[in-house]
Amino acid sequence: MQCRPVTVTTRLVRHDDVPAITDLLRVNREFLAPWEPARTEEYFTETAQRALVETGLAAYERGTAVPHVILDDGELVGRINLNDIVRGPFLSAHLGYWVAQSANGRGVASAAVAAIARVAFGEIGLHRIQASTLLHNAASQRVLERNGFVRIGMAPEYLSIAGRWQDHALFQLIAPEPAA
Repeated sequence: MQCRPVTVTTRLVRHDDVPAITDLLRVNREFLAPWEPARTEEYFTETAQRALVETGLAAYERGTAVPHVILDDGELVGRINLNDIVRGPFLSAHLGYWVAQSANGRGVASAAVAAIARVAFGEIGLHRIQASTLLHNAASQRVLERNGFVRIGMAPEYLSIAGRWQDHALFQLIAPEPAA
């Protein structure tokens, strides 16, 4: 079996992405459930996703987030965000991402993380990106490690995922060049 080359890009989320995001979340609800916070039915509606896009774009305007979509050959296949951007001596952000089951295991997430790291360190001038994964999420840990992230510890009961507080492995990536 031959794999086709992956052509992955990311870009700022737009209002007209809401229907595609909503459809992807509905189709991938069970696939994503073990890795995400417990979601209400409302979360899977265009109304809720529109509000989340608005919130993300407002945070982008304030400089505290970078909400992107992941595109594979131009098709929206997931989300990737830099959240909780802190300036000053910290110059850091938290990374979060997900891809649809159809894009899983093909290098899409790895390419998207590489793309958002270029944004973080190049366009935004951050010094550090932090990410966390469930301890048993080996696939996501491989994505981070392929992109140069280093495991820096473990946080007990770090996030409520799939309805319960779960331990997470913590990773960081430092900018290749010192931030100004």
